[in-house]
Amino acid sequence: MTSRTLTLRALAGLAVLTFGAGPVLAQPKSDPDWPCVQRKVSTLSPGTVWTGPDLEAAGPWGDDFEAAALAQKIASRRTPLTEVDPLLEEFAAKAGADKDKRLTRVFAGVFEVINGERNKVVAGIGRYAQGQRRMAERIREEADQISATKDSPSVQDARDIPKDASELETKFTWDRRIFQERSQSLSYVCEVPTLLEQRLGEIARRIQARL
Repeated sequence: MTSRTLTLRALAGLAVLTFGAGPVLAQPKSDPDWPCVQRKVSTLSPGTVWTGPDLEAAGPWGDDFEAAALAQKIASRRTPLTEVDPLLEEFAAKAGADKDKRLTRVFAGVFEVINGERNKVVAGIGRYAQGQRRMAERIREEADQISATKDSPSVQDARDIPKDASELETKFTWDRRIFQERSQSLSYVCEVPTLLEQRLGEIARRIQARL
């Protein structure tokens, strides 16, 4: 077996280990398709961040146009948290005697919007991980095919390597590059659910401070 063959197999093995170890093994694996260090929580419960009035008793948040509009605005990550307090103050002042009920509706809306976005992100991470696993397996298969061709007795030097083997090696190099780039971006993707949870908790705290 040539040193080149060993290198190919080592690179393929590294790709698989990069996906199969690292963040994946940093937690007990309840879900094999969850690649993040952060513990998987499929969906959130209002009670994790909300200790205010009962959400159902406040009435449907979607029926309160102003509460719904505010909930959509402050739930969006495009709205800086520094803008949340002035928006809540203005809404509470206009709400008058119904302030507590209507602010509770605002939180109910914020929770539904953020939790819905977070659910989509969590599902997307699972699909992302499945794609990476399939690519890792393909890289390993490509490396094995290349090695089998180059280890053939008919191959004495580089001039004897079949054209299709060279093309496969180019594909192997390209696939490994894509795999590594996607693996590097995975760390950021895994942070998104946590960032959404933190935003939800902060908004809940600011609303409850006005009740």
